[in-house]
Amino acid sequence: MTMPLTAAPDRRLAAQAYGQLLDLIMSGQLKPGTMIHERRLAEHLSMSRTPLRDALLLLEHDGLVSRHGRSGLQVRHLDLAAFLENLAIRRLLEPEAARIAAGRIPAPALTGIRARLEGLVARADRAVAPDRAEVRALDEDLHGAIAEAAGNAQMQAIIRTLRRQTLIFDLRSVPERVADTCREHLAVVAALAAGDGDAAAEAMRTHLDGVRRSIVARLAGA
Repeated sequence: MTMPLTAAPDRRLAAQAYGQLLDLIMSGQLKPGTMIHERRLAEHLSMSRTPLRDALLLLEHDGLVSRHGRSGLQVRHLDLAAFLENLAIRRLLEPEAARIAAGRIPAPALTGIRARLEGLVARADRAVAPDRAEVRALDEDLHGAIAEAAGNAQMQAIIRTLRRQTLIFDLRSVPERVADTCREHLAVVAALAAGDGDAAAEAMRTHLDGVRRSIVARLAGA
């Protein structure tokens, strides 16, 4: 049976609601474990509940909100076991994506990303508190560009979903990791710009292993 197509204006509103809700989740304004109240959210976003419900279905599909029986939807709480499983899958996919993407990302895009990374490192070295939104946007731009340049739509979609789930992990904010993450990203960018697929893959593995170590160490009280 063919499902009826949603009207274009409704699709645009749903996409708008999805983007706004995603930003609220990624920024921590909607924290893990928060119950979703459709009416309040609709009022907050100044839109009707129909596109909001469509957006919530998309977020549920992405694994960012979960359904709890009659209680409704809740921003997903990703526990350590799920986080590590997620990261293990990313470690399989993202180095390969980086290998394929090497030499395929336009030089101006990589130059811009490199400049932003160097700016964050300089500020971190001066003990200037990082802007979490800026760090998140830069992380999204680099990893997203790699996944897109790999030219595999299925891989790109899986990586995007896994990365977003990783970012809602309760202990995702590890301030001491900002400079290290930027330096690891700079190594990835250098390899991508040089067209060295093996080096790009290894740099990506090093980065993801660093993320894992920092989270485990933080939980262990190191």
